[in-house]
Amino acid sequence: MNRFIRVAVKVLMFACLVAMAGWGTLALYYSNLPLKLRPVAAAVFGVTGLVLVIRGWNHRRARRLFLVVFVLLVVWWLRIPPGNNLDWQPDVAVLPWATFDGNRVTIHNIRNCDYRSETDYTVRHYDKTFDLDKLRNADYYLIYWGSPLIAHTMVSFDFDGGDYVCFSIETRKTKGQEYSAVKGFFKQYELTYVVADERDVVRLRTNYRHEDVYLYRLKARPEVIRKVFLDYLREVNRLKEHPVWYNALTDNCTTNIWKRMSPYSPKARFDWRILVNGYIDKMTYERRTLDQSLPFPELKRRSYINGKANAAANDPNFSKLIRQGLPGFD
Repeated sequence: MNRFIRVAVKVLMFACLVAMAGWGTLALYYSNLPLKLRPVAAAVFGVTGLVLVIRGWNHRRARRLFLVVFVLLVVWWLRIPPGNNLDWQPDVAVLPWATFDGNRVTIHNIRNCDYRSETDYTVRHYDKTFDLDKLRNADYYLIYWGSPLIAHTMVSFDFDGGDYVCFSIETRKTKGQEYSAVKGFFKQYELTYVVADERDVVRLRTNYRHEDVYLYRLKARPEVIRKVFLDYLREVNRLKEHPVWYNALTDNCTTNIWKRMSPYSPKARFDWRILVNGYIDKMTYERRTLDQSLPFPELKRRSYINGKANAAANDPNFSKLIRQGLPGFD
């Protein structure tokens, strides 16, 4: 048994060292080094790391040398700074921010793009003042663009009078930059909170990208919704002054929603479905934070809004029209 444990520990150690060598290779390849230097640095580290790992199977000194090199690489990588002053794509070039005056909050640069296609649009922004005493509900969107395991999530806040403001936490891409799930782990995108009209961020996904969009009403007390809304705005203001990196695993659309909500809700404890977020609506239903009048499969089926959104198009009452008849909405 002792021999078996020793072999198992060695195999686990070898697997960890190989994983570290692979991570370091990708971290160099997707880094802020000069473009021509990146593949060279990645290849040198990858080959050298692999040699040291293989030798380290029976040589403690080789393992130690590899660990020292890896730690130095991690320290360097952690110090790569994000920035706000880059050549951004037009839809994320202007950052939102908020000012506070008692119970009134003015959000500056709410985005409302006029789309002709997914890639052909006119960027527009407006400022709007909201009365916190009129904040009533919070809704969330679950958007699938491919695998049912992973989705994009957005939160929208509902004020008396039919006013909605939607928050979409996204990668802030530079001109010509495309999203890559692999790059999303390696400091290739800054994080941004897009504060937008629903005719922008929802209609973009339903009518132009043709992604599958579901809309749910969250069951929460108005005082909790207010605290979460203000937390979002504080983070929006912080990001305007202090940019941070997006990370596909730890700092993405859903983990940020959890960060905004968890301080104010005992039901917001961590769950594996926060990472595999294609199932997050099922998790929310199990915690009784969604409408309970229907079994979950029926609730999800009836919460699909693509047909309503396509019919509403650019109607000024877009937000009202996509909610008509949905379970849990008045």
